Amino acid sequence: MPALTLDLARQLLDQAMLRASQEFKRPICVSVCDHTGLLLAFARMDGAPFRSVAISQGKAYSAARMGTTTQAVLERLHREGIQVGDFCDPQLTSLPGGSPLKEQDGTLRGAIGVSGLTSEQDQQITDAIAKAFAA
Repeated sequence: MPALTLDLARQLLDQAMLRASQEFKRPICVSVCDHTGLLLAFARMDGAPFRSVAISQGKAYSAARMGTTTQAVLERLHREGIQVGDFCDPQLTSLPGGSPLKEQDGTLRGAIGVSGLTSEQDQQITDAIAKAFAA
């Protein structure tokens, strides 16, 4: 897989929004960032909660910076009894719904974050997109 381009990021946005519409029948915000966590593409579906704008961006950023899903980050915090603030990065979030976009060999290309559904549903969408990205 080549570098994460704007065109590919837009395709990932479309895939996430289609899943939200078809599987959950609710609007979302979705963000795609590059491997450093910088925002590459964003979309807010009509009717998606305003708070979900920043949340989706935080989830994508966190998945890229941590190199793992935000669900895994949350589990680590619980397991180790630490807080997300201990990482000294105020942009990190442990809300589930963010997944890194990695090649099959594990090379990190970026991340995707979704907000607007339950955290579990957000995570389901990003995990499916990440799985397809690696395939």
